[in-house]
Amino acid sequence: MAAPKAHDWVLEMAPYVPGQSKVEGIDNPVKLSSNESAFGPSPHALTAFQATTEQLLRYPDANSVDLRAAIARVHSIDAEKIICGTGSDEILTLLIHTFAGPGDEVIFSDYGFSVYPIQTRAAGATGVSVPNKNWAADVDGILAAVTPKTKLVFIDNPNNPTGAYVPWGEIERLHAGLPENVLLVLDAAYGECATADDYSAGETLVEKHENVIMTRTFSKMYALAGLRIGWAYGPDAVIDVLNRIRMPFNVCVPGHPAAIAAVEDQAHLAASVAFNAKWRDWLTAELKALGLGVVESQTNFVLVEFPSGNLCAEACNAFLLENGYIVRALSFLPDHLRISIGTEEQTKGVLALIKEFLGK
Repeated sequence: MAAPKAHDWVLEMAPYVPGQSKVEGIDNPVKLSSNESAFGPSPHALTAFQATTEQLLRYPDANSVDLRAAIARVHSIDAEKIICGTGSDEILTLLIHTFAGPGDEVIFSDYGFSVYPIQTRAAGATGVSVPNKNWAADVDGILAAVTPKTKLVFIDNPNNPTGAYVPWGEIERLHAGLPENVLLVLDAAYGECATADDYSAGETLVEKHENVIMTRTFSKMYALAGLRIGWAYGPDAVIDVLNRIRMPFNVCVPGHPAAIAAVEDQAHLAASVAFNAKWRDWLTAELKALGLGVVESQTNFVLVEFPSGNLCAEACNAFLLENGYIVRALSFLPDHLRISIGTEEQTKGVLALIKEFLGK
């Protein structure tokens, strides 16, 4: 008797691979592989989280009403155009499965968030990967890739895993060149990290058009990665259809008050952003002084290029692991390592080990 069989295109997929978190033989390694915020959550968010213990027998608010209201107040946007999810990953996945399927195309960058190609394949759609330009999305390349089959265009801005970004004027030019029936997804997971004057996450474009949605997360600079809370701001029609298919109760009981307290503590967020920018820029300068290539980052990590031979990225990664430091090795960028910004001690520690590895 034949066993149940998944779609062929699903069986051909490779699963998402998270950042390494353990090293055999080393207790409590320094984890700089997953772009978590070393500055930590708002104390108010921690207090709100801890106060939920007696509510854990209850289902959470299925519509995240209070959380959407808090996000709307802080960002001066319409709460009715906000949807919350289990991280922004859930919303990105819902968008693909809602708007694309067999015979459709989804566009994203070569070096972009791996959830895009994975979920595009899972939906039976065809992924169209466009080479990056200066490590960020290539607006002209994306526009040239659009066909009548295109349903969605994903821009992770700033980009993961490169850290580069597309200036706001280029985002506007991209949108202006897209057909009205193509949905532009502005994935601003690292939006709070960005300090460039010409960066914008995308709220204004959402408010002017019916084919733009912006996604955000509490996992990065708000430091609530463990609670898996994301949100999106989009046109009424897009938010309506996402609410029709999302899982009920998708934001957990502790997640609601913790995220509300986090987004309302903008002073803590500002301190987190300043801390990240200080050590990101410091690490970038120090690595460049060693002769290494570093992509100018607007995120909470840096992408570092190593030479070939004995001092290659693979050898450096092995050396760091031996010394209890975990960074991110990328199979599609074999000459590079992605290093999250840690505490001051961790950031100085990883630099010292790279110096030692290079013999400097």
